[in-house]
Amino acid sequence: MTWDAVDAAIDNALAERRIVGTVVLIAKDGELAYRRAAGLADRETGRPMTEQTWFRWSSLSKPVTATTTLALVERGELDLTSPVTRWLPDFRPALADGTRPEITVDHLLLHTAGLRYGFGDPTGDYPAAGISDGLDRTGLTLADNVARIAGVPLLFPPGTDWEYSVGYDVLGAVIEAATGRPLPDVVAELITGPLGLSARFAVESDENLAVPYADGEPEPTRLLETNPVPFGELGLLRMSPERILDANQFPAGGAGMAGPAGDLLTFLEAIRTGGGPILTAETVAGMLPSRTAREVAPGVTGGFGRGWSVIVDPAAEGSPLSAGSITWGGVFGHSWAVDLERKITIVSLSNTALEGMWGRFPADVFAGAVSGSPK
Repeated sequence: MTWDAVDAAIDNALAERRIVGTVVLIAKDGELAYRRAAGLADRETGRPMTEQTWFRWSSLSKPVTATTTLALVERGELDLTSPVTRWLPDFRPALADGTRPEITVDHLLLHTAGLRYGFGDPTGDYPAAGISDGLDRTGLTLADNVARIAGVPLLFPPGTDWEYSVGYDVLGAVIEAATGRPLPDVVAELITGPLGLSARFAVESDENLAVPYADGEPEPTRLLETNPVPFGELGLLRMSPERILDANQFPAGGAGMAGPAGDLLTFLEAIRTGGGPILTAETVAGMLPSRTAREVAPGVTGGFGRGWSVIVDPAAEGSPLSAGSITWGGVFGHSWAVDLERKITIVSLSNTALEGMWGRFPADVFAGAVSGSPK
């Protein structure tokens, strides 16, 4: 088994100045088979990237929120098929015709509730309502934001389509209402605590945080509060580097956590091996399969399970991963995958958006990882 292709993917991305720094970890059959920190955590001061460097997780938070939700289902405090109004009576967004359909917990998990994100909103309804995507620094509470989400018309009847959305922030509010406790406390009790993780929703100092950068020429540019990030055809994305340092920001279940790469690997390995000590194997088995379709590219459809995308047809989706693999990313520059057939878990965190999430770098890392780990 060789990891030369993974080394080459990292070396090339750094030499071509597509990323500033990265931590890549690969587990095979439950053992840490590859580990490398490379490049800089802070280019301006020359601080090197290390395995102990913390990253703003952005959407790496979603699988944690999903497992917290399922852990509460196991305890009988939540139910996937019950309407969200059971816990949030005022969360009753309407369709364009004024009807108010039932939205279930599972609709939120699967991104089939009819909600969306504010970036790329062609109608402008979300920005006009002042809805936070959970990445910006805001004076809103979680309850404030959920109330604003409820006031915007749904895109489609729940369960009839897929749209990436603020549904996981609404899930955070559901979790708080069901337990009577703040979301960070519930996550700590049910997920990060049992796994021995340090990841959390706010940090006190940026001393060990990776400085975030955005794609640029001839090299990435330092991401500042005032500079929105071009997000492909979806327009501009407002990302606050300071948000994670402000304990007064609402805990965003969809994008609000931070932690080191090793924490994510530990979490994903727990899922891959059946959920212990955070979920039962039966619950994990219900999270893994694709339960709805999503558009990967024009004319190409992939799957989505409870917390992550699912590779349904590797050839059609242009993925080196096996069918049934689960994967997702984070807009600050991250990507991960669990190839269940190969028993391999890949964590690729960088401090460069968007190259580290959907650019050539993670694609090359994934391809190199699976080529070094044949079926």
